[in-house]
Amino acid sequence: MTAAHRWWTVGVVVVLLIASPVLVRALPVADEDVSASALFSRLEDSRGESFAGYVETDGTVSLPENEALSSLGDLLGETNRMRVWWSGPDTWRVASLRTTGETDLVHRGEQMIRWVYESKRATLIPDVPVRLPNASDLLPHQLVRLALAGVEASELSRLPAKRVAGRSALGLRLTPRDEQAGIGRVDVYVDRDTGVPLQVEMFAAGSRSPSLTSRYLDFSPGAQPLGVVSFDPPPDAQRRFDDVVDLAAAADRFAAREPPPSLAGLPARGASASSSGGASFGGSVGVYGRGPTVLLAVPLWSRSADQVRKSLQNQPRVQTIDQGILVEAAPLRLLLAEPEHNGTSWLLAGTVTSKALTDAAEELTENRPSLSGLP
Repeated sequence: MTAAHRWWTVGVVVVLLIASPVLVRALPVADEDVSASALFSRLEDSRGESFAGYVETDGTVSLPENEALSSLGDLLGETNRMRVWWSGPDTWRVASLRTTGETDLVHRGEQMIRWVYESKRATLIPDVPVRLPNASDLLPHQLVRLALAGVEASELSRLPAKRVAGRSALGLRLTPRDEQAGIGRVDVYVDRDTGVPLQVEMFAAGSRSPSLTSRYLDFSPGAQPLGVVSFDPPPDAQRRFDDVVDLAAAADRFAAREPPPSLAGLPARGASASSSGGASFGGSVGVYGRGPTVLLAVPLWSRSADQVRKSLQNQPRVQTIDQGILVEAAPLRLLLAEPEHNGTSWLLAGTVTSKALTDAAEELTENRPSLSGLP
């Protein structure tokens, strides 16, 4: 073989290597004659599947700067990349990859460790009934199961299949019917072989572009070795315990309030309804709605409410209305209600309409909920 032939051969190989991913994506995807309800059942049955993968999320939800809500802004308004090792709902590991470094969430049983490589800080976090979202909640299979919880068969329809992460994925669309819904539709693509959701797109009501997309760029089904999903902090690690977690978890645990059984026409969310008829997970935060329509009612102490109110004032997308301070970042909206006589305020937030938030604030003002024996 001449030198020219050898270089020609090398060139062909290089071109094929570069083109292979494009060619795979271009291959036709065989759809399957399965109803929307049957595909939903297949998705539900995949909860016990194990797999590993690489996830990318893209969000356009632009929240104003606020220290208490900064984690939401990072998750919903930026691009996030995560490596995932999933053995099941109780045992998993998610590594968030950023230019500033890597942060891992390692979950096993009823506890989670947050490990920050750069600072060598390991924080033990207990599972709490209510908290703000973290990186693991944006994984496609996690996000989809929240979005489809409590949906009705009439709200589901099929979409054409497509290729996601090099795999055949069957399409499913949810179109919520609740008048309080801030999300117009949710498009889901389910792995044909395992039933695991590989991609989800959430569209604000009236929008043609997704507000949040989460998708696997690489997906490998199969059992995960215990060593991959476990973690032991090194001897020189800084070890901490965080029993507060975040603003919502602290309010749920310590605020002396009992949320009502329904709010703004939305019922207590699924299993969150307490035996006493309230709408919390056993604490003071109310959780309402179904599917992608979620409303949280978080009681804030006067000091916390004042800090949030001060940081929100005079920022873009923030309005002062009769009921309080309203933040519009469709499909997410927040309302910090006017203070009560003791200075406490309700922080109302969720994927609902502005009217749902103002209705909720007025209901809470008219019928101030509290725990028995407390003012």
